[in-house]
Amino acid sequence: MVRKLKYHEQKLLRRLDLVNWEASGGNLAEVRALRRYRLGRREDYVQYKALARAVRTLARRLRDLGPASAAFRARCAAALLEKLHGLGLVNSRQSLAVCESLSAAAFCRRRLPCLLVKLRMAQNLRHAVTFVEQGHVRVGPEVVTDPALLVPRAVEDFITWVDASRLRQKVLDYNQERDDFDLAA
Repeated sequence: MVRKLKYHEQKLLRRLDLVNWEASGGNLAEVRALRRYRLGRREDYVQYKALARAVRTLARRLRDLGPASAAFRARCAAALLEKLHGLGLVNSRQSLAVCESLSAAAFCRRRLPCLLVKLRMAQNLRHAVTFVEQGHVRVGPEVVTDPALLVPRAVEDFITWVDASRLRQKVLDYNQERDDFDLAA
């Protein structure tokens, strides 16, 4: 037997449906993506969804151009595919069909912590986010502390440990490549 709710409790729970909580405003797919990619802010995912929607819309508009503007369509499609391939969002530059299936998850996979896991610099995303937030990772000469950094393909090879990082020392010790002269600085 459950007691009857008091007036202020009813007022607080008025907009909440405990049976169908998905319909009351919570987007389950969004929550799954936030957990899967360890996104710290929901606003980042909303931005990624908006960018993916804009790219899909642009690809559809280019596809629907008439035969009179075939040269313009080919030039714009090649530029769009080159830009998306350079960012690492699509794998091939062949057709606009890959642009029409672009999702927010593609943007999430290009974040720095996901690439750390892909490059096997971290065991999982939780550790990768921690490494980035603590300042153990650099991209090129810049030390990065924001896990929301999107890394393009051209810069992907320049992801390394910071020189003064304890993690770098541990990796070098494990690989038996540690040089005391380099670590003294």
